[in-house]
Amino acid sequence: MAKAGIPVPSRILSRRDLDFLLYEWLRAEALSARERYADHSRETFDAALDTCQKIATEHFYPINRLLDLNEPTFDGERVHTPAELKAALKVFCDAGLMAAGQDYELGGMQLPCLVEKACFAWFKGASVAASGYPFLTIGNANLLLAHGTPEQVDRWVRPMMAGRFFGTMCLSEPQAGSSLSDIRTRAEPQADGSYRLFGNKMWISGGEQDLSENIVHLVLAKIPGPDGKPVPGVKGISLFLVPKVLLDDDGSLGERNDVVLAGLNHKMGYRGTTNTLLNFGEGRFRPGGQGGAIGWLVGEPGKGLACMFHMMNEARIGVGLGATMLGYTGYLHALDYARNRPQGRPPQGKDPSAPQVPIVEHADVRRMLLAQKAWVEGALALNLFCARLIDDERTHPDAAERGRAHALLELLTPICKSWPSQWCLEANSLAIQVHGGYGYTRDYNVEQHYRDNRLNPIHEGTHGIQGLDLLGRKVRLHDGALLSAFAQRVHQTTGRAAEAGEEWLAAGHAVSQTGERIAATVSRLYGAGDLDVTLANASVFLEAFGHWVIAWVWLEQALAAQAALAAGGDALPAADRDFYQGKLQAARWFMRWELPRVQPMLDLLDSLDITTLAMRDEWF
Repeated sequence: MAKAGIPVPSRILSRRDLDFLLYEWLRAEALSARERYADHSRETFDAALDTCQKIATEHFYPINRLLDLNEPTFDGERVHTPAELKAALKVFCDAGLMAAGQDYELGGMQLPCLVEKACFAWFKGASVAASGYPFLTIGNANLLLAHGTPEQVDRWVRPMMAGRFFGTMCLSEPQAGSSLSDIRTRAEPQADGSYRLFGNKMWISGGEQDLSENIVHLVLAKIPGPDGKPVPGVKGISLFLVPKVLLDDDGSLGERNDVVLAGLNHKMGYRGTTNTLLNFGEGRFRPGGQGGAIGWLVGEPGKGLACMFHMMNEARIGVGLGATMLGYTGYLHALDYARNRPQGRPPQGKDPSAPQVPIVEHADVRRMLLAQKAWVEGALALNLFCARLIDDERTHPDAAERGRAHALLELLTPICKSWPSQWCLEANSLAIQVHGGYGYTRDYNVEQHYRDNRLNPIHEGTHGIQGLDLLGRKVRLHDGALLSAFAQRVHQTTGRAAEAGEEWLAAGHAVSQTGERIAATVSRLYGAGDLDVTLANASVFLEAFGHWVIAWVWLEQALAAQAALAAGGDALPAADRDFYQGKLQAARWFMRWELPRVQPMLDLLDSLDITTLAMRDEWF
């Protein structure tokens, strides 16, 4: 039962929070003034959100535990998944959601990226494993739309948008992992312009399943050089479209391609999304009587990694959204439990015969809930801000604004991926703690949320890789132009905070000072004159930078909430007043509890500490 006066909310996502972020902060309605979105309005956006909330709640959320307990199996010939998964995905595809952000010409809705990602958040929160298949398919299709030929779009993207074909990304190999320059899969050119691929790919999500008519693999491989040997390094990598089933001239399914499942990987979470080891060209199937998996070049030879980054960067933002939503639903489950679980009495309550109080009344439980709220709502705001940047990069009428959006998106992508993967996982840990002994049992969902989310610090590049990208490249790119662009954005916000009263003036000052300190730390690290020393503690820099970004996000939300309270005055409904006060309190918590964590991290970085760098294998 809910506490008196508090309505029972969704345990997937707060629609009130989503509306606040979309309409009161990010001004989604203003996008309908742009030509691409001219057919849209608040009404069409809300209709899309309503549809996604309904489908996610009725078809994805009920199968979340089922997919965890009944993970896919492989009988040596076929993969088997629960029938309920295929049924849920059919509802998703039949609603046209695979093409929600695509052109009308492709059967799409032409929703802004901001609204599309807000819609997809419902599915990430309801069942992150079930959502993995459309997530990968949409990213695969977007890459082909950007880099493929018109024929490739017609033959492969259109069936994906209709939900008939699903897609994957095939990068890693057993011996290479994240070191893509060391991949060995080779692609041998053929007289007809196609290629024959030979090699192995590991950790391929959705690489085999019984859910779609076909699977479109995007595969990184190396074309032999003039000496017949692969070109070393990343410059030798090209990208290929390799389907599970070849198509006849009329687009119907034809001969089986030489792509074979070698086995399923068994993960601690995300169990409903198959994770595979694939063999290309092992000879079990010989299309056309020849060995090798038939594939077609996407983009230019030797530019495969640049093409694949289109999907990788989209996937990084998507992984951040998935991590956010797992933390968010975990928080809502913990909040519901805390409001309904009576246990103990207040410290001043000395009468043992008095009734127990809901645990939400205990200060330490409120501490844990407030931490979760600040982390997950801050992460969701960052995710949606990045989606808004994508809209601005693509459709803003001012070329300078398009450039600024591109710069901000480049800088924030590693944060958007890694910060939610770290702190929304921590939110899942606290959700278990709120549940007490029940939390780590399978009778409650929060233990699955934690297991599912623990994969995200590794998905699409570990924290270490994101830290190297941020410190080793992004903050110095174009003479620091990306960092300057974000610092200017922060300055605009702190300028508004200076007019919002003493409390937010002080908060803005703290955020500004942190940014200045981060810029000085970058100069200090690069002044070391030794790149190994500069990058030795890149993960610490990533965390410090991420906290600065989220502090700015919370300052933005606080200003929007305070303005709404002032505008509504006494006429504001009690539920709205409570909502805005909750936003302000979460912002206060982040400024007082989380932002101060950054200074000791910067102290460590400024010291050019080499403790980890100087450690030797033999000393462990």
